[in-house]
Amino acid sequence: MSQFTKSVQHLAEQIVAREGGYVNDPDDPGGATNHGVTIHTMRRLGLDLNGDGAVTSDDVRRLSRDQAVGIFVQHYFLRPRIAELPDTLHATVFDMYVNAGANAVKILQRLLCEMGLEVAVDGVIGPRTIAAAARAQAKAPNHLADAYGIARRSYYFDLADRRPASRKYARSRAGGKGGWIKRAEEFIAPRYHLSGAQFRARVEGWT
Repeated sequence: MSQFTKSVQHLAEQIVAREGGYVNDPDDPGGATNHGVTIHTMRRLGLDLNGDGAVTSDDVRRLSRDQAVGIFVQHYFLRPRIAELPDTLHATVFDMYVNAGANAVKILQRLLCEMGLEVAVDGVIGPRTIAAAARAQAKAPNHLADAYGIARRSYYFDLADRRPASRKYARSRAGGKGGWIKRAEEFIAPRYHLSGAQFRARVEGWT
């Protein structure tokens, strides 16, 4: 196994640990999920683990951690071409792709446009996005990953603004940062983390 393969495998293992086990939250559009793999993904891949001819929540429950890691490496890192982005973006874009699919790429593409690098915001990593990301990395080598993480955090806030049912993922029951915001800030330098007061000010209009 090459060093690159080991590195990607490690990133996928971290994502699986971050995602946790089986959940089936009615407020989550992803539906039944295990180790971060949704029932929709399993149906798309035809993963009928109990052999009954249909992919159901029972199959989701049967999914192993190793199977989830393999799915993430192949279908959420290699296939969408995250491997061809600058190394500094691998961990954060990979993690976000597992969490939000093509929206992870759209966040990057919008950021590149804001940096004056013209790309289509289509959620697809193609030659232009790859080239623009490389130029962005050259322009801001110490800031690109932070800028992406901040844009990712803003995406979560905006989503919760529009969809009240999702606010429980951005704000904890105690009123502090929820899982979405904590997850985004794992990939942002501490100096760019929101303070408790800043977070409360951002969500004060939420019911």
